[in-house]
Amino acid sequence: MRVITGSARGRRLKELEGMETRPTTDRVKEGLFNVLQFDIEGRKVLDLFAGTGQLGIECLSRGAASAVFVDRRPDAAALTRENLKLCGLTDRSRVVAGDSMEFLKAAREKYDLIFLDPPYETELLETAIAHIARHDLLNVHGMMIAEHPVDKALPALSAPYRMGRTYRYGKIAVTIYHRDGDEGAQV
Repeated sequence: MRVITGSARGRRLKELEGMETRPTTDRVKEGLFNVLQFDIEGRKVLDLFAGTGQLGIECLSRGAASAVFVDRRPDAAALTRENLKLCGLTDRSRVVAGDSMEFLKAAREKYDLIFLDPPYETELLETAIAHIARHDLLNVHGMMIAEHPVDKALPALSAPYRMGRTYRYGKIAVTIYHRDGDEGAQV
């Protein structure tokens, strides 16, 4: 795992031991950031279920204003802090060692990009998507990026949220949800 581009380009990130954490593959990460490349600079990022922190770190390296990393495993949170330090990106980041759903329930701020990559064999992805939409945790024109098995159907959401395109990379898919503007809302 290494940072693709930006201020930390080429830096190798440390990985967690064991099989409990499944890092996003290089192929998926490259494809994803080709799609997002013009939507990162100056944005507020939430890397939920962060693992090693590689997705949020890639955003910070590419000019995101800030990133919050959340993972329930203390060793994952510690490794994310280590990777941020290695890349010189600690000044625009915050790492939370705690339950991702509890973090969302207590969230008082909105984000521009939210990365969701929970363990595949759980219902955490659907729960997180529903909670983010219900409590409107995305800024206008923000995006939720959900990584999931290609055969998993994700829920449609009510306006102002909408499901965008799904990108397939072998057995892995990435679906992007958008938070539309309030242009049609009553004042």
